[in-house]
Amino acid sequence: MKSLMTIGYEGSSIDDFVATLEVARVRVLVDVRAVTVSRKKGFSKNGLAARLEKHGIRYVHAKDLGDPKPGREAARAGDYDSFRRIFGAHLATAEAQRAVEEVAAIAQSELTCLMCYEHDPITCHRKIVATQLKEYGFSCFDLFVDKKDRYELHPERVPRHDIGKGLTTPEQRPL
Repeated sequence: MKSLMTIGYEGSSIDDFVATLEVARVRVLVDVRAVTVSRKKGFSKNGLAARLEKHGIRYVHAKDLGDPKPGREAARAGDYDSFRRIFGAHLATAEAQRAVEEVAAIAQSELTCLMCYEHDPITCHRKIVATQLKEYGFSCFDLFVDKKDRYELHPERVPRHDIGKGLTTPEQRPL
């Protein structure tokens, strides 16, 4: 089984965010925000893409996987049932399904991480997208920027992407 990761940048610096991606050996970051402008320095689309490129990480914006405004408003209000219903309806659209297929194709050959704002994946639509990608044979692993040291100290706990073989065993994983 191949790995797919998710990450949120809420409460993190761009330096710690990129360092976490590097420790996890992410090769492609897929931005699933509907709006790629951020008030947080370094996280707007162009700046983020340039920063990632310097670290050998490719940036892809999957706009059709962004949460529509009513879904974002419901989540902000803490109405997660409405948020999930709204995003679920959006994810069922032909455009969103094409975007899911495109992400699955990318993730088949390169370790890919879905990114949005929220720190907690449970309250973010990226987890819903990741769950749908499980249907393409991916296992999902949530990264947390504030836990970067855990990934450095215990690299054997971070799934590795092995093209053609899927998730490697701990003995096969490079440290």
